[in-house]
Amino acid sequence: MTYNCYNGVKKRNISKKLFVLPIIVLFVGGYVLLNTVYPSLPPAVTGQADAVSKVLTQRQPALEKNRLYVPKIGVDVEIVTGVTDETLEGGAWHRAPENGDPITGGNFVLAAHRFNLGLTPDQSRAQSPFYHLDKMESGDQIFVDFKGVRYAYEVTKHYKVSANDVSIERTQPDARMTMYSCDLRGWRTSREVIEAKPVGTIAWLADGPRLNKSN
Repeated sequence: MTYNCYNGVKKRNISKKLFVLPIIVLFVGGYVLLNTVYPSLPPAVTGQADAVSKVLTQRQPALEKNRLYVPKIGVDVEIVTGVTDETLEGGAWHRAPENGDPITGGNFVLAAHRFNLGLTPDQSRAQSPFYHLDKMESGDQIFVDFKGVRYAYEVTKHYKVSANDVSIERTQPDARMTMYSCDLRGWRTSREVIEAKPVGTIAWLADGPRLNKSN
């Protein structure tokens, strides 16, 4: 209750506050749940897969930025370099560049977040580029813009390794791409790994982009 010298004693209406509190809790909880679940929706349902395919026919490679495109799982992110785990916040991390890249061959290794909670559903999805990495299969296509040239890859293997297995980043005699991320159960459990072989570069012709196959 409250006291006012003009109006006397007035009882507080606690019931209204008790009614509002559960609504706030449900709203906040529901919003967090939506942010958590949204990245799990299939890229074909959210339109991401179509959006990436459209970009590949309209956006030519740029010299100033390298990018990774995976149409099947709706990935369109910048390829970044760095020396700490915070580099992952920028997109797909080019791990151990000295071990390989699309130009020199070897083992071109890219790592990215599997799941990272954002402030909005769209942020959660954008910050979880490799969420659907486990859906990749042999024959699926991957594209990389690297120093002004678009390279095409084809998935050859999909497997898991332990969380502390560093062999997947080692240089290799044959040219390949290795993409990996942690298991959805957490980074301490295992890593989801995709290997792909280079199949050529993309030429920009009058009627659209076309593949120049590797020899």
